[in-house]
Amino acid sequence: MPQPNSAPPLALAPELLVLAPRYREPRHQAPSPAPAPVPPRRAARGTRGARGTLASYRRLFATPGARAFTAGNLVARLPMGMFSVSAVIMIAGEYGSYALAGAVTATGLAATALVAPFTARLVDRHGQARIAVPATVLAVLGSLALLLCVRHHAPAWTLFAAYAATATTPNTGGMSRARWAHLHRGDPAALHTANAFEQAVDELCFMVGPVLAAFLCAALFPEAGTLAGAVLLLTGVLVFAAQRATEPPVAPRTGTAGTPLRAPGMPALLVVFLATGAVFGSMEVVTLAYVDGPAAGALLALQAAGSCAAGLAYGSLAVPGGDVRRRLLGCLAAMTALMALPLLSAAGTGSLLALGGSLLLAGMATAPTMVTGMTLVQRVTPAAQLNEGMTLAVTALLGGIAAGSAAGGWTVEHLGAATGYGVPVAAAALALALAAGTGMTKARLP
Repeated sequence: MPQPNSAPPLALAPELLVLAPRYREPRHQAPSPAPAPVPPRRAARGTRGARGTLASYRRLFATPGARAFTAGNLVARLPMGMFSVSAVIMIAGEYGSYALAGAVTATGLAATALVAPFTARLVDRHGQARIAVPATVLAVLGSLALLLCVRHHAPAWTLFAAYAATATTPNTGGMSRARWAHLHRGDPAALHTANAFEQAVDELCFMVGPVLAAFLCAALFPEAGTLAGAVLLLTGVLVFAAQRATEPPVAPRTGTAGTPLRAPGMPALLVVFLATGAVFGSMEVVTLAYVDGPAAGALLALQAAGSCAAGLAYGSLAVPGGDVRRRLLGCLAAMTALMALPLLSAAGTGSLLALGGSLLLAGMATAPTMVTGMTLVQRVTPAAQLNEGMTLAVTALLGGIAAGSAAGGWTVEHLGAATGYGVPVAAAALALALAAGTGMTKARLP
């Protein structure tokens, strides 16, 4: 059985990095009128059948402007799977310290978790284009500053300062979901499909991004991954922000709007997201330590592929019936059960082939859980604070990923890599228990 490294690599997967150049909006100009929402379809129960599998996505992208903002968002989100990998390769190669590389990326994650909700609040108050573009510029400048500091072997403290500057990256995934929610308000079937598509995009970015970053750093030069990520981020946000016709209008705010944290059920839901993030963080670290070789990337890609496929399939179904909170409980229960498969494979067979199949199946529970969770976030968050509410959910996920990475690494080092697969199972069970036992299941939904 493969043995873990003495110091398992730090696995961090931020989902919030996105920023670009200054965008000037004419003063005293009324915003472009938003297209009329697609007339709601009656939600049916069960599956739509084979013919309806792709039809739901065709209808989704038949919405005027949907393809244009989706294209920009895809380009902008690809770097979210590139930046941390590129930074580790770049810093470790120049400074000869994986500990320093891990500490720098962890600092960037912590800074993002603190700053991202405030950036999202500004987006809600002033509009996506007016905030996302200048915020992206600051983040891109931070990435370029990190590149130059590493290139010239600057003091270590400059690396922390430069990478922390990328925390202004807006949550482009959240902004895209907000556009879908605006375009398909009153149409739960289309919104369900849109949320599933967005989750599949997240998984695709984490499949392709790390591979692309590692290839660029190895084939060109160590800074190539960071440079390419900055260019993609800037280009994607500019294209996304230019699609003004689909941008949600700024909702009027009252003096008592406060924060989405005060919404009934939101604190309990964020705790569930925190525990769910620990599933992802621990699974990645444990897999890297267990395989301890190039095959680890392929196995993690299998898990992401399973999630991506399940997300697309889940989105092609009719809107499931019943309370969305009960659906979340069901998804969490399925995730807890499926996360036990890698543990059984690692402890019982030691076969990488069996582990790969187990990770593929385990990944299939991820997207439905996240789609249902994000749907619930949209339901409990006031419309005027939607970007902030979804960013808080992502921030909770990031905190869970960091905690899960630490717990998985400690378990691998002290109890063995195979035993480490028990951490994702425990984290999933904790998320299920929290969802069942907190006020989330009792809060009134609009």
